[in-house]
Amino acid sequence: MTNVKPSAGNILIAEPFLGDPNFERSVILICEHNDLGSFGLVLNQTSNIKLADMFEEVVLDIPVYVGGPVEHNTLHFIHSLGEVVPNSTNLGNGVFWGGDFDELKSMINMGKVDISQVRFFIGYSGWGEGQLEGELNKNSWIVAETDADVVFENDIAQFWRMVMRGLGGEYKVMSNYPTDPRLN
Repeated sequence: MTNVKPSAGNILIAEPFLGDPNFERSVILICEHNDLGSFGLVLNQTSNIKLADMFEEVVLDIPVYVGGPVEHNTLHFIHSLGEVVPNSTNLGNGVFWGGDFDELKSMINMGKVDISQVRFFIGYSGWGEGQLEGELNKNSWIVAETDADVVFENDIAQFWRMVMRGLGGEYKVMSNYPTDPRLN
């Protein structure tokens, strides 16, 4: 286990045999963590939805990811554009959460934004007071530091393995565990 404590800007990496279908082999960016609970977005769970399906004024087919199992009627976004997007929350290491969505849509439509620097999500992952700490005590998650280069990686199919390998040591070995060991 790493010695990193959960905080905004860190990632949660699902243990290889987590057993929760919502989070199997997931990597979650923590956007908020305090005494009341935690809020995060699953970085490697794709959907069939495009942003243009949700907002007809968006002219590009930008993928929308599944941020988690809570409130799929909400839209969230992260980016590495910094203060270019007004009212963004700086999560550290070049990653920002939210901001002025209308301004971002306008910048996208005018071609002023590199789409690889933005990721959209429906829903989110949430934990109530003490819930995440309880899951950490059961070794369900690995907490690690990260940066924008990792968060905006495009190889979603291998993302969990790549992040695990990046931790080195025993985690590098765990990255090769089969999804279902019975098939081994």
